[in-house]
Amino acid sequence: MLNSHQIWKIYGTDYKAMTISLLEETGLAQQICDRHLRIGIKPNLVVPSPAEFGATTHPEIVAGIIEYLQNRGFDNIVVLEGSWVGDRTSEAYEICGYRDVCEQYRVPVIDTQKEKWHSKDCAGMKLNLTDAVDRIDFLINVPVMKGHCQTKMTCALKNLKGILPNKEKSRFHTMGLHKPIAHLQTAVRQDFIVVDHICGDLDFEEGGNPVVRNCIMAALDPVLVDSYACYLMGYTPDDVPYVRMAETLGIGTTDLETAEIVTVRNNPDGDSSQTGQKGARLISTGFDPETEEELPRAHKLLEVSYAVDAVDSCSACYANLVGALWRLREEGLIDRIPTPIGIGQGMQGKKGHIGIGKCTAGFDICIMGCPPDEDQIYEKLKELAE
Repeated sequence: MLNSHQIWKIYGTDYKAMTISLLEETGLAQQICDRHLRIGIKPNLVVPSPAEFGATTHPEIVAGIIEYLQNRGFDNIVVLEGSWVGDRTSEAYEICGYRDVCEQYRVPVIDTQKEKWHSKDCAGMKLNLTDAVDRIDFLINVPVMKGHCQTKMTCALKNLKGILPNKEKSRFHTMGLHKPIAHLQTAVRQDFIVVDHICGDLDFEEGGNPVVRNCIMAALDPVLVDSYACYLMGYTPDDVPYVRMAETLGIGTTDLETAEIVTVRNNPDGDSSQTGQKGARLISTGFDPETEEELPRAHKLLEVSYAVDAVDSCSACYANLVGALWRLREEGLIDRIPTPIGIGQGMQGKKGHIGIGKCTAGFDICIMGCPPDEDQIYEKLKELAE
């Protein structure tokens, strides 16, 4: 059975079967124990974009979790999530395939964008949490391992931001993002983590450049799994400050040298699509950089960030700007744009030449919106460049 020092991995292309097999091997049912507990499943539906674009959790994984639990007598299950500011959860729920899954298994959905909220002390930092948090007894976090335009990487720890009210998501940016993400973990416990490492975009959290790995992981320690994600993406916990901060707050450990990586291999006597079924081989090793998979280290964000002057910008706004700038860079136009381009809540009331979003309404040129979409930004900046 899975313990806090382990990260379990499984590879294949039948994602629902892989998920069920991984949960069987790691003993999720034994972790929950009481069948009367209300179980919350928290995927990543940050934008209304199908999972194959690299931003959102594959619905097959959530289907596998639900089917596994229901087959073992757990029937008090909900899916809860809130998309980022600027997109509607209801739209993401539909486009990402979650309506079909939740209707098939008769599991209700809690849209945290519509939830009431309350204030809670989180290890000395007062944060606003949706009331749904208090109605969950056992939380299964199902993040996508992917890049992020402001924090470089996002996985288990940052995925909890989706259970906040929209105003609090925006306020996190004015507080520096990293510290409140770390303190949030003291109020919301992740009881089990299933990581979608199937095809996350390693540069942008809203997807578009998926890197296929066809892997699903399971863990109990969100700090350990985020440290592992950092390593795979070419970072360290010090490059992603909220990971180290969470360790300091006692949420988990960043020490990969003490970690055990357990890989579930295909059944050698059966169909390879039924990964992890009876007869599966478990290969257990310590963390060894020499044998770990290598992911692309392109980090496209770094190639365009010089053109941006960001102060407390929200992720949606910043990501749309970076996406537009990357397209302009590909066309050889980025250096024709007067820079830096202002963006963020910290730009309110200030003057400048080019600004993004309603927070830069006082700039000479403001591409209005909250947030403006990527195409809107791209078209206006291209017009200026030409």
